[in-house]
Amino acid sequence: WRSPLPPCRARPSAGADAVKVHMNVVHHASGTHFGSLREERPAFEEMLSSAPGPMGIVLGGSLPNAEKDAREVLSLPFAFHSLYAHHVPAWFLFNGTPLQAACDCTYAPWEIRRMRAALGAELVEASIVPPDEYGQPLSMRDLIRYHMVAEETDVPVVVPTQRAIRCEDVKNLMAAGVKGLMIGAVVTGREESTIVRAVESFRKAIDEA
Repeated sequence: WRSPLPPCRARPSAGADAVKVHMNVVHHASGTHFGSLREERPAFEEMLSSAPGPMGIVLGGSLPNAEKDAREVLSLPFAFHSLYAHHVPAWFLFNGTPLQAACDCTYAPWEIRRMRAALGAELVEASIVPPDEYGQPLSMRDLIRYHMVAEETDVPVVVPTQRAIRCEDVKNLMAAGVKGLMIGAVVTGREESTIVRAVESFRKAIDEA
């Protein structure tokens, strides 16, 4: 199980396995705007130079935005790239860096099934909660949908905390076939203290599951 954190200040001692950063996107769950690579690069380079573990990057919130800085991103030592499949430029595939391909609530099962063969995805991110439902409690129906995604692919499925997932939900997510939990603003808050506390709590829940 993985517990990647979007914010860069998560301490490795808290238990995060990886960190994911963003650019060229408005993050709906937190309401945060992330700028271009030119704007964000100094922070990225500082984070990459001191990162104790893997760090990935979301290139953008649309195909044009992702493509804008994609070639330059290839020169930076990110451990993985993360994008919705419909935001991945065709030429960007199989570039030598692992791809975490995301699906949203509009994807058909056959599209998810073909992500690895068509896209070379090494992880599938099940971002299947509609934006207007972010922050609501996790339901049995959500677990059914996550299970469907896991059944459709032979690569690990990662779930972001679009729902207000609790530590008590970890066992049921695992039973549904989920292999990684990517915690973000809905459950961590935006302060360093609340982020660290959330990572520690989920790390403990994962280790004890």
